[in-house]
Amino acid sequence: MNEADIASVVRDGMMVTLKIGGPLLAMALAAGLLVAFVQAVTQINEATLAFIPKLLVIGLTLILLGPFMFATLSNYTLLLFDRIIAVGGT
Repeated sequence: MNEADIASVVRDGMMVTLKIGGPLLAMALAAGLLVAFVQAVTQINEATLAFIPKLLVIGLTLILLGPFMFATLSNYTLLLFDRIIAVGGT
């Protein structure tokens, strides 16, 4: 295994991390901004008002995108196992 193969594995790992974590972080950010806007307009400063919508949005995102996240992670894991076997066989 040379340096290009290692760089490819690392790059693929970072892309998998972005594919799995990106949608969750983006939806939590959108929910937080929306709640912050509502709190600024209504002047209500309640801590649970910021927490509960984020929790619901993240749960809904996990339900909707869970199969995609699982498929992405399992494909990457299979790719890693295939590369480990290829390195061990040479």
